[in-house]
Amino acid sequence: MKHLNFIDLFSGAGGLSEGFIKAGFKPIAHVEIDKKACDTLETRLVYHKLISENKTEKYYDYISEKITREEFIKNFGDSALSDSVINIPIGEDNNRIIFEKIDKLACGKQIDIIVGGPPCQAYSLVGRSRDKNRMKNDPRNFLYKEYAKFLKKYQPKVFVFENVMGLITAENGSYFKNMQAYFKRIGYELDYTIQKSEHFGVLQRRRRIILIGWQKGLGFQYPKFDQLNEEFTISQILSDLEKLNPGDQKNVTNYIKPTTKYLEKFELRNGVSFVTQHIARPHNERDLKIYKIAINKWLKKSERLKYPDLPTELKTHKNEKSFVDRYKVVDINGLSHTMVAHIAKDGHHYIYPDTKQVRSISVREAARIQSFPDDFYFEGGRSAAFRQIGNAVPPLMAFSIAKSIKEQLC
Repeated sequence: MKHLNFIDLFSGAGGLSEGFIKAGFKPIAHVEIDKKACDTLETRLVYHKLISENKTEKYYDYISEKITREEFIKNFGDSALSDSVINIPIGEDNNRIIFEKIDKLACGKQIDIIVGGPPCQAYSLVGRSRDKNRMKNDPRNFLYKEYAKFLKKYQPKVFVFENVMGLITAENGSYFKNMQAYFKRIGYELDYTIQKSEHFGVLQRRRRIILIGWQKGLGFQYPKFDQLNEEFTISQILSDLEKLNPGDQKNVTNYIKPTTKYLEKFELRNGVSFVTQHIARPHNERDLKIYKIAINKWLKKSERLKYPDLPTELKTHKNEKSFVDRYKVVDINGLSHTMVAHIAKDGHHYIYPDTKQVRSISVREAARIQSFPDDFYFEGGRSAAFRQIGNAVPPLMAFSIAKSIKEQLC
């Protein structure tokens, strides 16, 4: 069976790519502006290369800190793989350079599918609420036109465009309507659905637009995705990890309990005997006091802490009307609320649900909420890892989408 090749645009850390690779697609190139995310992509690509060579122990040597990253890339990577991660901003000034690099990597091979979604800040409800111009002048509103240039150039059979719900309502819906008309003008039929990540096994309430386009006359139909019937809770991804205090850095640590049904079913522990990046950010005494109030309120009454409810001595400003719900505890008996990149700035919105561990969630806990397997390593340090995780498409969701598309293309 011939490989189906893909390009990942606006790749981030590679959540979409991880799902497509697992489904049997072969990446030709990833294009991403964030250098630390590019390092993560390269590390993961070397991992997939070592799987094919039956040498995964070399990857585990790296993530367990037995060898340096320099040694790992030098000894087990290769130049073609490194070149396939293109750390250049997509846009009119750079597209020609990116095209040249992709052409060299493809060596005449057909690009079967293009995946990716431009940065969502310009479409998001939060982004618009914080900008006095409602993001109207943000150039990211029109990155779909840059995305379309790759469709024109490579003529993939199918493309997948993932983005936030706010895209539908941005500028009273005109952006989304114009986007769809634009894709149709360049030769694609398309459709979209709003998908819930929990239907794919992801333990968070995350709503995303999945727009899929296909060449006219291909005989393709918008796929039906398998939906999960079982219900799992956040408790199943926390119980086997070591307890942490604020600021603890368990770069490499052992599991303290056997695997759970969820971790086994979705292969998040995937056979590795240790876990990495179980790292908690430090907190000041005021935040810890607030977290404890928030945890007790949630666990005892299932109520969220609102800023006006705080004791006077813990308040730092007089505005009690804007962003009053910035302190939020993860629901241990249900699903997490949506994981977003703001977790890189502070942990207030992702408080660990236990009064015996008063802190925000760790890097590894956040990665599990996004359905990344435990051997997925995020480069660049704690803040960079949180940002990459928050921006990612959950790999479990990506895998289901990829699998459904592959069934029609093969």
